[in-house]
Amino acid sequence: MDLVIGSGPAGVSAAMALIARGREVTMIDGGRDLPEALLARKQGMASCEPSEWTTQQVADWQSPQFEKSGDGARRYGSDHAQNDIDDGFAPAPWFAGRSSFAVGGLSNVWGSAVLPNRQADLSKWPITSADLAPHYKAVGAFMPIAGRVDTLQAPLPDFDMSAQTPLSPGPQGRALLERFDAKAEKLRTRGVYAGQARQAVRADCKLCGMCLHGCPWDKIYSAGQTLQALQASPRFHYRAGHIAVRFEADDGAGNVMFGDGGKLAFDRLFIASGVYETARLVLASQSDQHAHLTLRDSRHFFLPMLHAWRSGSDPSKRPHHTLAEAFVEMDDPTVSPYLTHTQIYGWNEFYAREMIQNYGSKLPALGPFFRTLARRLMVAQSFIHSDHCDTVDLSLDQATGKLKTSLNRDPLMPSIIKAVEHKLMRSMRQVGLHGLGFASRLGAPGASFHSGGTLPMSNEPRALQTDPLGRLNGYNNVHIVDASVLPSIPATTITFSVMANAHRIASLV
Repeated sequence: MDLVIGSGPAGVSAAMALIARGREVTMIDGGRDLPEALLARKQGMASCEPSEWTTQQVADWQSPQFEKSGDGARRYGSDHAQNDIDDGFAPAPWFAGRSSFAVGGLSNVWGSAVLPNRQADLSKWPITSADLAPHYKAVGAFMPIAGRVDTLQAPLPDFDMSAQTPLSPGPQGRALLERFDAKAEKLRTRGVYAGQARQAVRADCKLCGMCLHGCPWDKIYSAGQTLQALQASPRFHYRAGHIAVRFEADDGAGNVMFGDGGKLAFDRLFIASGVYETARLVLASQSDQHAHLTLRDSRHFFLPMLHAWRSGSDPSKRPHHTLAEAFVEMDDPTVSPYLTHTQIYGWNEFYAREMIQNYGSKLPALGPFFRTLARRLMVAQSFIHSDHCDTVDLSLDQATGKLKTSLNRDPLMPSIIKAVEHKLMRSMRQVGLHGLGFASRLGAPGASFHSGGTLPMSNEPRALQTDPLGRLNGYNNVHIVDASVLPSIPATTITFSVMANAHRIASLV
């Protein structure tokens, strides 16, 4: 029996490949899900069209996320999708990584951005982008992908967008994309490729604008949707509510031990718990209690920008979405040998609130001005390749079972980020977007969730490394299939490549 730990994007991708090969598959996970009362509330919102919602219904739907403190994302008014950071990690105020025991994992709260990787950005990997290409296609067969063919196809050709349908952009996004198209050649000569964002969203999205609060109709992809599809197979068995704490294995079989004292036998194990829970599980299963892993992280920064054009219509009015409107890929060897990736977001209901909260107490009369300004505001979230970034050592506290973290600073990271920011600001001025460099903000280590590399694939794996099939060194039947095995983290979006790689491994072993 093949055992898959984790129902997030990597877990369901591996399971889909195994089921397609006729294998018998059992999947276990923590099983946390939306509470019944909140599920009923969600169904109530979905029972009518957005145009029928009252102002009070909208306010009630959004208020839990506005009330949320800290860095955790809340959807549908629930915190179930992210484990409390204090439950899994020893205190480290600078660290922002999160794990999940939820059905579907962190895909319950992701931004749904989707891109393949570029071969030049995989220089340290023992596999190529060509190895991943058929598995991007396989994942695209069960995960919806919205987008279009545009200049992004040139640097990132490994997923064909010709059959896809883009989401309708809001007024800000529409104007920006028109400007990108008009300036495409000029931008391209500067190594800048700008086009419409690609999101894992169904084409029949209702454009209700609730993306950051929870889509009442589940139009944004979650791995839980694929889990439901898997359960239609008689060869697939799902066991919720099991937290794996250790495993043991020999050449032909093994056991996974649970926190409640139970255990489950397997012939082959696929670990897809997410980078932190996989690290905890692997470290707890080693005889060396002083072992540690190194986390690689694609750091990001936020850059507010004001557009010089009039939107024509109010960007806060439906129909619209609040996911990324555009992607910008910058290929400039004077800045980085790797692509840098930027996601540009249009208006959302957080902008004016945050400006008023930050400045309103000192300038209370400017509340209306901030609300007007928010309608001209767009925000860039830019990522750089992990080779430029600080790393984080992870070790297991044997007494508490928590992960201990230690930061290893890269002295060149600040200058790389500043160079990316300056090039982005210069490039965006070409289309009438003016970056507010004084207001840029660097995300904390782990905050972007574009992290992995703790058990990297290698053609010649050493201890606590994996081979190109994700096989953990020292084990013949234990495969790591989540972001832990990525030898580096390119700046482009991580989830699509994690899913493709998990599907690749499970298709071959």
